[in-house]
Amino acid sequence: MAKLILSMFTSLDGYIEKPNGEFAPPAWSDDLSRHWSGYALERARHLIYGRINFLFNKGFWSAADTDPESPAAGISYAGTMNRLPKTVFSTTMTGDPGWNATLAKGDPAGAIARLKEEVEGDIYTFGGAGVANSLVALDLVDEYRLMVTPVLFGKGKRLFEDGRPEIKLTLIEAKPLDTGAVILHYRRDRSA
Repeated sequence: MAKLILSMFTSLDGYIEKPNGEFAPPAWSDDLSRHWSGYALERARHLIYGRINFLFNKGFWSAADTDPESPAAGISYAGTMNRLPKTVFSTTMTGDPGWNATLAKGDPAGAIARLKEEVEGDIYTFGGAGVANSLVALDLVDEYRLMVTPVLFGKGKRLFEDGRPEIKLTLIEAKPLDTGAVILHYRRDRSA
């Protein structure tokens, strides 16, 4: 059975974006690429997105297939990002979302249960916050792989919203990176 892994980066004070929805990527390095995106894409066999993050990533990565001058074309794992099957959770999208994706509406627990049965390998969700919080609230996430970046935003959009259930976790790994970020990898403790 496949595992669902929530893989996102956050500021030290818990924000995944700056005020007004401004995307705030972490400082990049070969070390970060190897232990963050490289690690995930070696294991991922399916990706989960919310609508906004899906459209952002589709616009960025799909250009690698058609425009050799695009920023994505110069990234070694662009082909993997474009090839992997994806599921998009959205209440507003209709039709074929493209980019090797299937649209899921309604029952996220049922959709994730089906994917866990069908997919051989790990299922990664790279966000955004809406789908992440929905999956956490339903206690569907098997592992949390978070990169905490060395910055304080002060405000913006938080990764975890108030009101979610208490969830016990077991540390798998804490990996400091040369950028000052730290990857924290936890497994959902279902023993209780």
